[in-house]
Amino acid sequence: MSELTLAEGLQRYQEKVSVLKKGYVQETYRLAQLKRSALAAKTMREIKSPDIAEYRDLRLGQTNPRTGRLISSSTVRLEMSLLSNVFDVGRIEWGVCESNPVEKVRKPKAPPGRDRRLTPREERRILRYCHGHPTHELYSIVLLAIESAMRQGELLNLRWEHVNLRSRIAHLPDTKNGSKRDVPLSIKARDALIRLGVKTSGRIFNYTNNGLKSAWRIMVLRLEIPDLHFHDLRHEACSRLFELGTLDVMEIAAISGHKSLAMLKRYTHLKATNLVKKLEGNKHRGQQVVLNHLVPYPAVAQKTSSGVTIRVLDFDSVEGQGATPEDALRSAQDALLRHLMLALRDRRPIPAPDQYLEQVREADIIMLDPLCLPQNLAYSAPHTFF
Repeated sequence: MSELTLAEGLQRYQEKVSVLKKGYVQETYRLAQLKRSALAAKTMREIKSPDIAEYRDLRLGQTNPRTGRLISSSTVRLEMSLLSNVFDVGRIEWGVCESNPVEKVRKPKAPPGRDRRLTPREERRILRYCHGHPTHELYSIVLLAIESAMRQGELLNLRWEHVNLRSRIAHLPDTKNGSKRDVPLSIKARDALIRLGVKTSGRIFNYTNNGLKSAWRIMVLRLEIPDLHFHDLRHEACSRLFELGTLDVMEIAAISGHKSLAMLKRYTHLKATNLVKKLEGNKHRGQQVVLNHLVPYPAVAQKTSSGVTIRVLDFDSVEGQGATPEDALRSAQDALLRHLMLALRDRRPIPAPDQYLEQVREADIIMLDPLCLPQNLAYSAPHTFF
């Protein structure tokens, strides 16, 4: 045992140490990469710091066959960290080396923390796609991720017996960092669960990790949304919790499950749009409330036997009709303005524009302003009317 090759050491580490970790699957991929390296044939005792440095530089110059891009510094840092753990165990528990050659080797510079935010337009397109997806679970998973800040694994391991829909609490008995926690559910999150058909016990979602990754990858490719990972939804959820302005850091950490408060510092940025109300102050507040709702809404036109009908997509019953496109637009504009003003008077909720879930071609959409018609109707909706 005193002359163990690195390949043998990696295999033993995988069977005795790695298998006990929550991140076993991900670590298996890194172990497989290390086993393929030139270092694997050497004994752990003869591997020195220059060998580790050579491995580091070689990996940084290699290309990821799946993405076609250079191996990231994060990937190399993780591989070196794992290799360091293997040598520590080999030195302390197995007695196969006198030192850890990874300790004194410089790791690649850590990249800046990922701060990809989900734009409102991307969110609407994603939810529409998921709403029409053959697997109806996809919509609920994505909505829960945005609303609850749960990790992918936590979502997929949710069980009905751990969800209290009345108190709106989801209990997570086993999380990534090893501690259990209770996650409060918003009304939207609760409704996303109810739509699946409530059961007394069992797993809520049938997706596997690989199945969800595949569905997500296909979706972002079809929607042509660049550089958006499923985990970015957790980042978005944490950012929104900060933007509420009603929760302190400890409360947000209790929801998200971050053990280190330093990890939450990256979420403290605010959207500029959330500062507009503060800039306005209380000046002309009533007028501003009204004007904030008098904005263009998406609509579509349909030819009928008697002329043209225009439906405003965010409202079930707001539409206009006319013998000509111009008449239909004016009718729809009047109906939209009336609906908005009555909702304000009656203090009924008014959805922001573009929240509809119906699948509509982008080329067929008209942006209908409740206050003024487009100056050039033919230019505004050429595919719809002609």
